[in-house]
Amino acid sequence: MLCHPLVSIRSMQRPETRSPYGSRRYNYRIAMYIPHVKAVMFDIGGVVLRSPFAAIADYEAEKELPPHYLNVSISSRGSSGAWQRFERGELPLFDFYAAFSRDLSDTTNGNIWYTEYCVRKRTVCPKLPEQLQIDGRDLFGRMMRSSTSYDAHILTAITNLRAAGRWRIIALTNNFGAYHGKEIPKAELQFLGWQNGPIPNHLRELFNHFYDSSAVGLRKPDPQFYLHACKESGVNPEQVIFLDDIRM
Repeated sequence: MLCHPLVSIRSMQRPETRSPYGSRRYNYRIAMYIPHVKAVMFDIGGVVLRSPFAAIADYEAEKELPPHYLNVSISSRGSSGAWQRFERGELPLFDFYAAFSRDLSDTTNGNIWYTEYCVRKRTVCPKLPEQLQIDGRDLFGRMMRSSTSYDAHILTAITNLRAAGRWRIIALTNNFGAYHGKEIPKAELQFLGWQNGPIPNHLRELFNHFYDSSAVGLRKPDPQFYLHACKESGVNPEQVIFLDDIRM
């Protein structure tokens, strides 16, 4: 494993505190008793901030889609999907909206992938949509606007870790910071909740190092993204604890 040990937020929770989109109680003492650790690395969405994917669950319920239908569609497209390309900084915003809409409205592939998902989960596959018209802009806007609030427990942990002065605090995130200053209309920035940019200064300033997929051109789970962050931060992978909301 890279940046070992990779610690999932879910693996650190007590069973009664687990949720689909991150946790609310954590055992931060894990870093205090591993003397070789020199850095603590945090994901942003779903860890430091509320997960943007929570908005997808609400959207699916509104559209009467099976749970995780759109998430499965996004992830199953692999590196060529609109979401993945946008996170790597490869698509302009409005081109992304159009491509994201097409990807999520594709029930031909979406139904195949969701059926395979049900088989993996050993669940009965519900009735699947014959047609979809997903507005990628609307969905992305909901995701961005809903994911600006901090997790108070994680914020306290970062503050305490920085005050101790023993570890480098690193952010590693699939995000959109490179789109700041890309001549996006003011009204569109307001629609997305990006008045202060996709990654506001008050978030960046929590960390000694901040690695954004759209700026680096790499995204999780590509191992090179982790290695890049470790190298640029001056630490070896085995000296880093990484806290993510998705088990690696």
